[in-house]
Amino acid sequence: MAPAARVALALWPGGCALAWRLGGRPQLLLPTQNRAGFAGAAGGPGPVAATRKGSPRLLGAAALALGGALGLYHTARWHLRAQDLHAEHSATQLSLSSHLQLTLYQYKTCPFCSKVRAFLDFHALPYQVVEVNPVRRAEIKFSSYRKVPILVAQVGENSQQLNDSSVIISALKTYLVSGQPLEEIIAYYPAMKAVNDQGKEVTEFGNKYWLMLDEKEAQQVYGGKEARTEEMKWRQWADDWLVHLISPNVYRTPTEALASFDYIVREGKFGAVEGAVAKYMGAAAMYLISKRLKSRHHLQDNVREDLYEAANKWVAAVGKDRPFMGGQRPNLADLAVYGVLRVMEGLDAFDDLMQHTHIQPWYLRVERAITEASPAH
Repeated sequence: MAPAARVALALWPGGCALAWRLGGRPQLLLPTQNRAGFAGAAGGPGPVAATRKGSPRLLGAAALALGGALGLYHTARWHLRAQDLHAEHSATQLSLSSHLQLTLYQYKTCPFCSKVRAFLDFHALPYQVVEVNPVRRAEIKFSSYRKVPILVAQVGENSQQLNDSSVIISALKTYLVSGQPLEEIIAYYPAMKAVNDQGKEVTEFGNKYWLMLDEKEAQQVYGGKEARTEEMKWRQWADDWLVHLISPNVYRTPTEALASFDYIVREGKFGAVEGAVAKYMGAAAMYLISKRLKSRHHLQDNVREDLYEAANKWVAAVGKDRPFMGGQRPNLADLAVYGVLRVMEGLDAFDDLMQHTHIQPWYLRVERAITEASPAH
């Protein structure tokens, strides 16, 4: 493969990280759904009822009022307690995050790197960015793992390297919720050698969509087993399907391919000669390669239709009764889908996506949530 094409595959999926189909999962206790309802006043007739048998309507109204008052009281107490728990949880996360010093090694236009940035920004985790030259990759010469994103986390005297976007997100979220030592958490996501569909040896990571939480912590995060399962399912969908729609769409025509590489060169870390080679030779190479990618993933002749279908499928899964898949706040699936799509901003594919699907309101809500939460860096 030509050097320019290798650069392109590094900057767009799936060169920057590996999309892995989830295999074995740890035998963890899933949260039970013990949701106690609030009962109103009940019971047999008391002394008042015994002395006022001739006033059933008055008694009924009194009982209804008493029951309603008790219901409002318990509901208000539950709501205040939920607010207290959320405040305590946020304070705990803030305390833990203050001990983290994070450095993200990335290609800015890589969707897997964009996923990690969306997570870090939404959780208000300050981090430094090191843009990696996609040709020399000298910035990550310290690592035997040669893909991005790579996150180096300094906790006190200890430094930990986290590889793979989904592992980075799961490990950090586990750390923020549970407070377990980060080096112990990383061990839950073992690296394994495997052979992909093209016969090439690759590194895969076990359990990467799981948060390693006990039952109480999982209940705190998810509220129920269904929410946890849903989040994992759509995080994997973003890696296994959505991300593979990016390249065929941004390189769909020669004009779009050239515009994409102009964006890549402008946002990436290239020398003058490298940038010129990447822009023109890379655009030509990736226009041709995108046709093979379309065949490999069995996409339609008009690849926009696959992108539109994916976006509308996601919107349907979120539904009309909640602003995010996570409810009132974006969850890890929301952040993953947003992060993947964000790399197309400024390109024709993104404009078409916003115009021809129902995804724009959800997308703007996530964007606003991240902007409101993220620190300046």
